[in-house]
Amino acid sequence: MSLLDALRGADMLLIDGLHAWQFELDEQATGEQPQLSVECMDGRVRRVWQFSTAAVSAAVATDAAGGWRIRDAEGEHELVCLGAISASNDEDEEDEPES
Repeated sequence: MSLLDALRGADMLLIDGLHAWQFELDEQATGEQPQLSVECMDGRVRRVWQFSTAAVSAAVATDAAGGWRIRDAEGEHELVCLGAISASNDEDEEDEPES
């Protein structure tokens, strides 16, 4: 699996330990165009990362579940792709005891 495949199924990312639910994947990007843009708040500071198509393609999987190492102009970053967990509060009427 490539990072691009993992990003397609991700609902949220961890980047350098920060939760980032605002990210954009541009699958039409080529070369040095930004393919992945990630944005999050670190306290009161807005942080933004942009990774080119080449950087996304060159990302290396880590031992952590869903973990990747990716580089940009500022250096190497740890990226973890997370899927959403949803639960239903709807109860089946069949499971309810009859009165």
